[in-house]
Amino acid sequence: MGNVSFLIVGVGGQGTLLTSRVIGAAAVKAGYDVKVSEVHGMAQRGGSVVTYVKTGEKVNSPVIEKGEADILLCFEKLEALRWLDFAKKDGVIIVNDQRIDPMPVITGKEKYPDNIIQQLKAARRNVYAIDALETAKELGNIKALNIVMVGFLARKTGIPKETWHEAIRENVRASFVDLNIRAFDAGYEMAESCMN
Repeated sequence: MGNVSFLIVGVGGQGTLLTSRVIGAAAVKAGYDVKVSEVHGMAQRGGSVVTYVKTGEKVNSPVIEKGEADILLCFEKLEALRWLDFAKKDGVIIVNDQRIDPMPVITGKEKYPDNIIQQLKAARRNVYAIDALETAKELGNIKALNIVMVGFLARKTGIPKETWHEAIRENVRASFVDLNIRAFDAGYEMAESCMN
């Protein structure tokens, strides 16, 4: 995997923080230095939540500037558009094709943008729009959508699946481990079918 900058964006309650812990734990198990940082917006009110994860032989700072993210992992498509400038020109964008209206849209002050996925694809070559929410629903719990996306992302890292499973077991409450392992595997298989 080497030096990789992950920017993880979502809305409060979508599991952004847990995702950064799982990615960080998997990278540490794979032998990398890891730095993680969290930026909480008004997460309790459905606001943006952003986390930075950087991996490599030696990482000095977790901060990711505009144009530096190798992988932009987005749990909501408007958040993907909001943070697009942080992705490298040849970076990978993995976006959950889900709409969650922010407060200005709910109150009628703003309009939710049209064709967000098309806008992302026009701006970057490596955009994968997946329906992680539907996959999580099929598995029985919509809260597992973040780990479906981690499974998709994992396929691009070269870190073995079992290492990811261990990271999930160590960071998820015991009663949810089986669900999250199934969610991870579903995302991983989804990535395999997209890349073949």
